[in-house]
Amino acid sequence: MAVSPPAVQAEETGFVFAAAAFAALGGFLFGYDTGVISGALIFIRTQFGLSTFQQELVVSVVLVGAAVGALSGGRLADIFGRRFMLLITALIFVVGAIVCAAAPSLSVLVIGRLIVGLGIGLASSTVPIYISEVSPAQTRGWQVSLFQLAITIGILAAYLVDYTFSGSGAWRWMLGLAFVPGAILGLGMIRMPESPRWLAEHGQSDLARQVLARIRGTENIESEWLEIEKTLAAAEERGRFSDLFGPSVRTALVIGIGLAIFQQVTGINTVIYYAPLIVRSAGIPTASGAILATAGIGLVNVIMTIVAMWLIDHVGRRPLLLVGIAGMIISLGVLGFVFRMPTGGALAWLAVITLMVYVASFAISLGPIFWLLIAEIYPLKVRGIAEGSAAGVNWAFNFLVSITFLTLVEVLGPSLTFWVYALLAIASWLFSYYLVPETKGRTLEEIEHSFRHRHAD
Repeated sequence: MAVSPPAVQAEETGFVFAAAAFAALGGFLFGYDTGVISGALIFIRTQFGLSTFQQELVVSVVLVGAAVGALSGGRLADIFGRRFMLLITALIFVVGAIVCAAAPSLSVLVIGRLIVGLGIGLASSTVPIYISEVSPAQTRGWQVSLFQLAITIGILAAYLVDYTFSGSGAWRWMLGLAFVPGAILGLGMIRMPESPRWLAEHGQSDLARQVLARIRGTENIESEWLEIEKTLAAAEERGRFSDLFGPSVRTALVIGIGLAIFQQVTGINTVIYYAPLIVRSAGIPTASGAILATAGIGLVNVIMTIVAMWLIDHVGRRPLLLVGIAGMIISLGVLGFVFRMPTGGALAWLAVITLMVYVASFAISLGPIFWLLIAEIYPLKVRGIAEGSAAGVNWAFNFLVSITFLTLVEVLGPSLTFWVYALLAIASWLFSYYLVPETKGRTLEEIEHSFRHRHAD
């Protein structure tokens, strides 16, 4: 069995943090635009007189755009560069926010949400790659997890904005305020560099070395540069979609696609998109009270994501993944029992607490670790295509879950619906236990080397 060389301990600087933070604004917009609809929907359905299916459409059409953006974004990021695609993403977010805020009818609102979804998909397929490629190996875990943290902060911000405007029912302000972080993302990325690995892959070695020295804050980059050159030598030509099915990539593809599916079919985005409706059905009577309880759930999401960011490079990916999914299984089971009881009073708050435990468990496991692993486990040659494919599948299943949730609740009832998600969470735990590798502390080149030699052995 081949033995990988020891990890290169690369330097990290404030510049790396700045690049990662600006890129992670794509995650903030991702979270804001997916979370804001939960509060806005209460007022949109009244103004436009929406049916159950139309409500599901307003929520879920964003995911159609996201799937398209994710599937195309990885390939476009490989061709045009990570930085350029993040600039395009910022522009799309700004346009989408304006269209949604000004929508005079349901059809225009749906188009605006579709545009926003395209931006979300591009962000989900580009931001983790960009951060992983500018970050040193020893801190890559928590820096890539900035993306997931930014998503949770965006969701919390959306809930707080929803609560602020819930008294007046000003859903246009709720949706339109995404303009501000979109503009900041665009202005910030203008000053950020391109990924040195992408530059090297595209024949711009001198510029790549300059950028690497700049983001490391030192001219002593030879060991890290040598690893990049070795990886490029093993993958001279640009990757194609068909390369994803090659023997050395196939296992990583199965892991990425599997985690993409399980992150969604375990039900997390039913909570993100429909939390106020779930909480109201549990017995909290007012829209503002339900939105405030939802904001509490969003705060738990942020806090536990911060905890996960610290643990992910200390404890490792696998332990967090397995413990967190176990917590999701238990809380989904309890939630099913809560909804079999009479609603209202103490049981309403027990439902809120159980939702908090469920979200906390997700926030230390499938939440950040899916996005981190799909930015780590694929070879440089196909990294953009593979990560985009996994993100696209993730959005497709996100759409499937969100477009069916209200219908499932009407047909099966909330208890059976949450128990279905619990069974799928059990399947995700088994999948993770048997297939997902540990990548803590290893360079991207070492991880690629291990997958290549795993097949060779």
